[in-house]
Order: sequence, then structure tokens, then C-alpha cells
Amino acid sequence: MPFALSPTAIWPVVMLFASNIFMTFAWYGHLKHKGAALYIAIVVSWAIAFFEYCLAVPANRIGSAVYTTAQLKTMQEVITLIVFSGFSVFWLGENLTWNHAIGFALIAIGASFIFRA
Repeated sequence: MPFALSPTAIWPVVMLFASNIFMTFAWYGHLKHKGAALYIAIVVSWAIAFFEYCLAVPANRIGSAVYTTAQLKTMQEVITLIVFSGFSVFWLGENLTWNHAIGFALIAIGASFIFRA
């Protein structure tokens, strides 16, 4: 029988990716604008985080019908590493090294155990 994912299994992943993009900009986006006042960075970060919550909360609510809480959290962490890697390179202009790649790969391998039956 072919492997097919239901929308209930796919939407949480899509929404967690989107929420992570907002979260990453809320937490780290201001580092590109260090000249801005800290209170402005805080207010803008909170405003961005609102949209992160608008995606993360329903993603977890919908996802709980298919995934365990541990699986949802593990997904969140792996997605965070993927989004953060792209953000570091494309927004902050930082380089990723082999050490980063190996460390992230080891985390992903560890995370894969959460999804084993």
C-alpha cells in the first residue's frame, strides 16, 4: 500500500515551518539592526511573535490528533534548526561550517528516535 499523509499530518508541519520563520525573525532579526534602540527591538519582536503564536498554537492543536506531544516538540526543534540555518546565511550573512552541519545532523538523528514505533 502506498504511503500517504493526511492533511491533518501535513498542515502542522507546514504551520510549524511558517511559525518558525516568524519566531526566528522575532528572536534574531534585530541583530542585523544593532543601532536601533533596545526597546524598539523588543516591541517589534513581540509584534512578530504574535504571528508566530497564531501559527504555532493551531499547528500543535491540529497536530495532536496525529502526533504525540514529544513528536510535535521534536519536529519543532528540527524545523527550528533548518529555518535558523537558512536565516543565519541569508539574513545575517553568517557562514555555516562542517561543525554546524555535523552537529545539526546528530541532533536530527537523535530526533528520529522519537518517531520510531
